[in-house]
Amino acid sequence: MIELEGVPELVDPVMVAAFEGWNDAGDAASAAVAHLDKEWKGEVFAALDAEDYYDFQVNRPTVWLDDGVRKVTWPTTRLSVVRVGGDKPRDLVLVRGIEPSMRWRSFCNEILGFAHELGVELVVIMGALLGDTPHTRPVPVSGVTSDPDMARTMALEETKYEGPTGIVGILQEACTHAGVPAVSLWAAVPHYVSQPPNPKATLALLNRLEDLIGLRIPLGELTEDARAWQLGVDQLAAEDSEVAEYVQSLEEARDTAELPEASGEAIAREFERYLRRRDGGPGQGGTHATDGEGAAYLRDAPSDRTRPPKPKPTQRPGQGAEGEDEGGDDASGPPESSGDSSDG
Repeated sequence: MIELEGVPELVDPVMVAAFEGWNDAGDAASAAVAHLDKEWKGEVFAALDAEDYYDFQVNRPTVWLDDGVRKVTWPTTRLSVVRVGGDKPRDLVLVRGIEPSMRWRSFCNEILGFAHELGVELVVIMGALLGDTPHTRPVPVSGVTSDPDMARTMALEETKYEGPTGIVGILQEACTHAGVPAVSLWAAVPHYVSQPPNPKATLALLNRLEDLIGLRIPLGELTEDARAWQLGVDQLAAEDSEVAEYVQSLEEARDTAELPEASGEAIAREFERYLRRRDGGPGQGGTHATDGEGAAYLRDAPSDRTRPPKPKPTQRPGQGAEGEDEGGDDASGPPESSGDSSDG
């Protein structure tokens, strides 16, 4: 029995989860949950027992000094709660950790136990995968669910994926079998510049989450970090003719694939979405994905930012990994959940 002493009664709570590892290309998903925790000052109320789920030879504990006293931090999964005020308050339960090494069914049951005790109404699991997507275009984010009714009412895709899966897929299926509404959001990260961080993919996930749960998310410096990241990759691509040619081929393929979206119906949908975000949602301070610079950035507007990071392409053209997603090849995991019920 899970006892949650000291946790206040939550308002329309949504659980948002992300796990480092196979499901987290560029650390985009785990960085998104970390951003929510930082911006809304989350308070940790529970941590899963590390010895139950982690192989410490795979995920090693770390030793550190606290005023001269040596302490150990064990790899685990922690849960925190954030109280979001405003005209339409809605609280979040944040789940952030590392993909477990073993006992996946027990792991998911423990997470679902917390969701039940806290009255969670929706579980959103975020992930990121490697794909054939150009860094110069908006990051593709797929929203998938196993519930056909949710797919229709929330403009999501009903998952049809079959194949190997990670903890994101297993947790989504566990939610479905337990009768808990669950959605997975997947961002596609360019495979040729896959090392973390990838603030542009993190920004895209938060933007989609904002639409999904109806909260305005303060972004702080994330928009500027994303712009600087893109400029840094632009510079690296310009210095390597093979990479530049490959990026151009990805751009052409992406633009061709998206031509049907330039319909009047699609434009009307985007305009309605813009109006909803301008008029609705509690103002939480800070910059939002759809306001000011954020809106310009999502349209890949030019910038005078002069402090780019220095990411290094990790794969040459033609070296994409195998997989499936709207972004192309995938080395970090399948974009949708699977019926596989193994313990990992």
